[in-house]
Amino acid sequence: MEIYRFDKEIGKKITKFDSDFIMSRIVRTEKATHIGCMYLEANGIIGYHQAVSPQLLLIMAGEGAVRGESDDYHKVQAGDAVFWEKDEWHETKTSEGLTAIVIESEDLSPSAFMTLKK
Repeated sequence: MEIYRFDKEIGKKITKFDSDFIMSRIVRTEKATHIGCMYLEANGIIGYHQAVSPQLLLIMAGEGAVRGESDDYHKVQAGDAVFWEKDEWHETKTSEGLTAIVIESEDLSPSAFMTLKK
């Protein structure tokens, strides 16, 4: 399991075409990609299971805790991106609730665009 950042502070200001916004790049894929949004209510859980493909979980709102194959949980919050390899066991839980975008593809390489969270 790796935890990356995609929050505003690591983004790049875009001014091309008279634009004025900040973009935090996440991934680029060549292969089929599934993208979904998950809404976990208070005390919600995505149960412990194996990833069917490489998976990137982007925390958009709220906070929670994630774990990989060890029993150690890591706190995550809006702006964090959690990456699990194919077949890696993992779990996500929250006491307050969280909203996340999930990206699943055989062609994910988040380290190409994002920095690891320290």
